[in-house]
Amino acid sequence: QVQLVESGGGLVQPGGSLRLSCAASKPIFSTYGLGWYRQTPGKQRELVASITNVGSTYYADSVKGRFTISKDNAKNTVYLQMNSLKPDDKAAYLCKAVGPVSYWGQGTQVTVSS
Repeated sequence: QVQLVESGGGLVQPGGSLRLSCAASKPIFSTYGLGWYRQTPGKQRELVASITNVGSTYYADSVKGRFTISKDNAKNTVYLQMNSLKPDDKAAYLCKAVGPVSYWGQGTQVTVSS
């Protein structure tokens, strides 16, 4: 079993930045793909960004140029740097590790408001 723990969410003004972190309890990043999803009430969970085990990245159109996903295999941590935040970015952000067995974190709340 692998636990994923997100952190770094909070309240930020429009145009501001946050960096989310997701730490895994075991060293799985060399074999697992990693993704950041977000969810708002009444909407389907949305893939925001992902990174493969070899470092290839994907971004949703809505965040391209503003968000950056990265990982540190030695620290078993994946990051989501979020810049130029907009009110529409408000959501619970969850990380997912995709492999033979997939794991989800519990999420961290991001609120963008003046």
